[in-house]
Formats: sequence, structure tokens, C-alpha cells
Amino acid sequence: QVQVVESGGGLVQTGGSLRLSCAASGGFFSIKAMGWYRQAPGKQRELVGTITFGAGTNYADSVKGRFTISRDNAKNTVYLQMNSLKPEDTAVYYCNADVVLLSSSRRNYWGQGTQVTVSS
Repeated sequence: QVQVVESGGGLVQTGGSLRLSCAASGGFFSIKAMGWYRQAPGKQRELVGTITFGAGTNYADSVKGRFTISRDNAKNTVYLQMNSLKPEDTAVYYCNADVVLLSSSRRNYWGQGTQVTVSS
């Protein structure tokens, strides 16, 4: 089984910063990519950004220039550095891990989410 755990959420004021972490563990052979998604109250989940473990990153237009994804391959962990936060960034942030299992199957796993609230 594969576990994905997010942490680092909290309450910040407009213009502030927050750093989220996502760690993957369990029975997988390798991580192909990890991504951050968010879901605001009453709305659909949307992409924030992704990072491949062999290449680069991509971001939603709404967060470009403010958010940065990085990784620590040795710890199977990705980070989401969020700067210049706005009230519209308020959401539950979810991490997704795209992994190759020991069986060689390709699967996606979701974390439980971490709440980010930006006050005005």
C-alpha cells in the first residue's frame, strides 16, 4: 500500500507565505511525478502544479510567479512554497503521487489534504 501525507497548512494573512509538504511512502518502485491540487468550499478540485522526478514543473496560471514546487528525491517528498497569498487561495490542498508499484503497474494516490486559509 502507498501512503501520501500532506502537512504545513494553516491560517495566514494576505501577502503572507506558507510552505506545504507531501511525503509518499509504502510499496512502490519509483515516483514518476507528484502534484498539488486544491478544492475551495463548494467548488471542484483544481490543479495547482506538478513536478516530475526526472524533468520539470508546471503551474496553473492563477499561481504562476507566486507558488513554487520543489522535491527531495531521497525523502520521496515534494514541497509547495506559497508566497504573496490571496484570499482566493483559501482551500484544502491535496497532494497526488503518480507512482510505479513493485508490480510495475502505474497508479495515482491521494493524500487527505491540508487546510490553507488566507485572511483579508
